[in-house]
Amino acid sequence: MSEHSITYNHIQPQIDPLAKIFAHVCVIGDVRIEEDCSVWFGCVLRGDVNHIHIGARSNIQDLSVVHVAHGDGGGVVIGSDVTIGHRCIIHACHIDSLCLVGMGSIVMDGARIGEMSIIGAGSLITKGKVFPPRSLIMGNPAKVVRELSEEEIASIKLSASSYVALAKSYMVSRTLDV
Repeated sequence: MSEHSITYNHIQPQIDPLAKIFAHVCVIGDVRIEEDCSVWFGCVLRGDVNHIHIGARSNIQDLSVVHVAHGDGGGVVIGSDVTIGHRCIIHACHIDSLCLVGMGSIVMDGARIGEMSIIGAGSLITKGKVFPPRSLIMGNPAKVVRELSEEEIASIKLSASSYVALAKSYMVSRTLDV
């Protein structure tokens, strides 16, 4: 078990050895983090009363919180190749693969973000709101602005792969510093 993990109610987080968990991160309870993910400085992933699953190559950036709610549908699922920007709140929702959640956004209980979508910085996704794939989502409350272009979808893929490489560069730096 990593120094960032806290067992809750006899359930221990499952963190792939190829994932990078940075300093001052708390991963609590029923949390599964797949390979090549990165969870950046100061994040909290609290799977105490439900589960959190983070797909391969996703990144959760500094000071973000991922939390769950009681009961069916109260877990969090974040697909593969997802970028969660700095200081986001992700609560009891489902974010499909290849999405980008802009800095400071809030995604509330029961919301579902379709694959290959972008949530603009500072947006509020209200409880139970469902967005189709390939959406540009913005505002408070958030609405679909338009469908994403192929270039924008490519930028989501680039963001995810860039964060995999960046996290690995920290691993190399740490090894060289020893």
